[in-house]
Amino acid sequence: MNENIISMAREIGKLIQEEECYKNLEKARIASDADQELQGLIGEFNLKRIAINEEGMKKDRDQEKIQEFNNQMREIYADIMKNENMLAYNDAKTELDKLVGRIAAIVTNCANGEDPETTDVHEGCSGDCSGCSSCG
Repeated sequence: MNENIISMAREIGKLIQEEECYKNLEKARIASDADQELQGLIGEFNLKRIAINEEGMKKDRDQEKIQEFNNQMREIYADIMKNENMLAYNDAKTELDKLVGRIAAIVTNCANGEDPETTDVHEGCSGDCSGCSSCG
């Protein structure tokens, strides 16, 4: 493997961390981590998920209990997603994901023979290659 390519990837990583969208995500992460109400909701959500899994693994599982846990989990999730710090985190994450997706698309396009000087995210491409069969 060409160490120069790896070195350049590390440089891209450093540049990403200098971007405003990265800094916004870090601020949002710190605010979310410090939000005791949000952390409590996340804890409750995780406990409900564990309860559902435990009940589901029982031989004599109680479907009504599982449904009740699911309903409670959905309510908690809705409360989590209404939290201002979670909203800010999600917005910041989306912006960073767009940048990283665009970078990944450019690298992928170049690996597929496109011109490094002109290639970019293709029309209809989200930049998230995880669900894509190919560009072009």
